[in-house]
Amino acid sequence: MPRSLLPGRAEFRSFALSPRHDLLAGVTVAIVALPLALGFGIASGLGAAAGLVTAIVAGAIAAVFGGSSLQVSGPTGAMTVVLVPIVAAHGPGGVLAVGLMAGALLIGLAVVRAGRYMRYVPAPVVEGFTLGIAGVIALQQVPAALGVPTPHGDQVAVSAAKAVAEFAANPTWQAITLALGVASMMMLGARWRPAIPFSLVAVAVATVTAWALDLPVARIGALPSTLPTPSLAFLDLTALTTLLPSAVAVAALAALESLLSATVADAMSVGERHDPDKELFGQGLANLVTPLFGGVPATAAIARTAVNVRAGARSRLAALSHALVLAVIVFTAAPLVGAIPVAALAGVLLATAVRMVEVGSVLALLRSTRSDALVLVLTAATTLALDLVTAVIVGLVVAGGLALRAIAKTARMEEVVLDHSHHDEEERALLAEHIVAYRLDGPLFFAAAHRFLLELTEITDVKVVVLRLSRLTTVDATGALVLRDVVERLEHRGTAVLVSGIEPGHERVLDALGLSIRLRALGRVFASTPEAIEHARTLLRE
Repeated sequence: MPRSLLPGRAEFRSFALSPRHDLLAGVTVAIVALPLALGFGIASGLGAAAGLVTAIVAGAIAAVFGGSSLQVSGPTGAMTVVLVPIVAAHGPGGVLAVGLMAGALLIGLAVVRAGRYMRYVPAPVVEGFTLGIAGVIALQQVPAALGVPTPHGDQVAVSAAKAVAEFAANPTWQAITLALGVASMMMLGARWRPAIPFSLVAVAVATVTAWALDLPVARIGALPSTLPTPSLAFLDLTALTTLLPSAVAVAALAALESLLSATVADAMSVGERHDPDKELFGQGLANLVTPLFGGVPATAAIARTAVNVRAGARSRLAALSHALVLAVIVFTAAPLVGAIPVAALAGVLLATAVRMVEVGSVLALLRSTRSDALVLVLTAATTLALDLVTAVIVGLVVAGGLALRAIAKTARMEEVVLDHSHHDEEERALLAEHIVAYRLDGPLFFAAAHRFLLELTEITDVKVVVLRLSRLTTVDATGALVLRDVVERLEHRGTAVLVSGIEPGHERVLDALGLSIRLRALGRVFASTPEAIEHARTLLRE
């Protein structure tokens, strides 16, 4: 095993940098994570205890061995979507086998340094499968929210329809009232006081209400007061070949969601930069160990990671303490947790599904280009109709084909005037003034955009950056999003960004993603590069 994948002294020394902030952040994340862990455990088909075990074991292991200092791992809605058919067909033994194989695959990807390639997934594919996952999670909660048994079958839309028909034949209103009450309290509370963990508040209110009124609703039931002993007793070696495609799906999802979450954590913090290969290694190790304790495969959780960063986390100690706090809550209050109505957790997941969808981002991508809109809609529809891995593959293939088509359409031949003069003196003069100009040539789409991001964010000792866009041949939504991210990062460091030469055909995409509109409002969009450089000099004089 390469030593570069293992945690070093720097990671452990960071625990002592700001322990008070990290411990408070860990407690905050644990409060948010508790109802989600319970809900995702039930939604997976293995029960609430499996969700809690996953949050504790995977959360601790990934915190120590992962590639991000601020990431929080555990059971997630996306993973639940993949696990439901595995549990239905093979039971706990199937989940154990899939977890072990997926963990080994993730560690293999880390060893061959495959983490860097995950960044090339186009933004419409990511938004599309997020939208599809949100739909699947919401449909999965329909039976529990209506208080009827979950119908058999893998297709969630069909199961939800059967549950609605059964409810209509014999309606009872206790469960649906609790579910909608919890979901409403979470949605309204998030708008009113975002810092308060309304998921836990809503679940507590629903539990007390159900107990006080003696409502005939299903409860979580008894939970273990200690972690189960690790065991391979459920492992079915004869099913390994059959379950290999599912393991590949779990590994791919864990890699993609974890690296996306780490990127979000980087963007929300100052100076944080995750190691994608270490992150794959940490997630692989977590998925090797967690199923041995009866848990389910885990990934990094974007929502919990965002809470961690906003709560003031400074190091891995925050995510590690979140797992320890969850363990203390479960082991000291298992009877109270077991009294929670299942319908209340269905309400939590319904609200979570709604909040997973960034409506502004989806609408921006739909407005950007027809190709991006097609990829987003196709990925979301395939997720709902088939499965997540098929959806991602379809989205990548279609996005790649449309990108090649766009590049082919921009191919042209033009006569250029030969210019033998050298611009070295002019470039040195600009650099001496702390101004640097970059000309973007060719296509800026999902396969090339991240290389451009890395190059620009390494700029140092520069006060103004001029981006010359007149030679861009094509730009897609991912390229526009990366460009926006570059501008925000540079401006966050105090570097002003000016843009010149935007072609009319590209302006619509940049406007849809909010970049050119914002820069135009600041007076930083120019028709020509000389105008932009003159304005840069004016900014420096001011």
